[in-house]
Amino acid sequence: MSDKRLFSNTALYAITVLIWGSTWLAIEFQLGVVEPEVSIVYRYLLASAVLFFYCKIRKLKLIFNVKYHLWFALLGFFLFCLNYVLAYRAQVHISSALAAILFSTIVWINILLSRLIFRTRAGLPVLAGAMLGISGLIVLFAPQIGGVTLTNGVLYGSALAFLGACASSCGNMVSQLAQKRSLPVMQANAWGMFYGALLTAAIAVIQGHPFNFDATFTYIASLVYLAVFGSVVAFGAYLTLLGRIGAHRSGYAAVMFPVVALILSILFEGLSLNFSILLGTALVLAGNVLVLKERQ
Repeated sequence: MSDKRLFSNTALYAITVLIWGSTWLAIEFQLGVVEPEVSIVYRYLLASAVLFFYCKIRKLKLIFNVKYHLWFALLGFFLFCLNYVLAYRAQVHISSALAAILFSTIVWINILLSRLIFRTRAGLPVLAGAMLGISGLIVLFAPQIGGVTLTNGVLYGSALAFLGACASSCGNMVSQLAQKRSLPVMQANAWGMFYGALLTAAIAVIQGHPFNFDATFTYIASLVYLAVFGSVVAFGAYLTLLGRIGAHRSGYAAVMFPVVALILSILFEGLSLNFSILLGTALVLAGNVLVLKERQ
């Protein structure tokens, strides 16, 4: 995925949503034997290696000055380290459904930070679309979160999920700022993922986690999928899109991920189709149309 317009905005958005929507299933095979932080390290070391190799064979510039590396490290910290550590740990305490709703608040956080940092005024269609989208997610997952009680564990997990959304949004802002300074997306991702892996490794060491490995087919296959498609391809598509249309609009993709995950569950896991799924999906898709059709 390069900075050249090889793909339309619609194609980039579709790639992002379809891949990240499917990673929910892949992550399930990463949990268990290996600590989440260690799996994140493996994921982004592999992803950065793939990107460095791609840049090398394409003869893209990989040597940058210290100022650029500070940008790369900042991107790595927010987008490829803190974001994932908080999200993975949140799901130890809360359901993936509740985590999805809380993470979807990135739509509003992006709108707010874009306004503060870039003076971007979100139009009425974007604001209405964001409200429709999050309302749709609540309808979708109402049956799963209806019985949730506000225990200390749930409150703690919810706080982690919300902080994860904040970290991801900060990463979005860093990427948009970096692209405005003409930093190339592909190389920024390669270095950012490398620094994110190193920072996550440091967190894992501080926490005393062993760097073990699960040599099963499911763990290795899901790791490769998450690294190559969930990281290299999807982040390349998303951050390129972000540079084009802004974080306040591209962030709506976070609302679409759970919808894709639900569709995959219906197709492959036997989830029953019901009225709440149909209504919630309709609301999310309506919001999607409003957000992406707004003129810049």
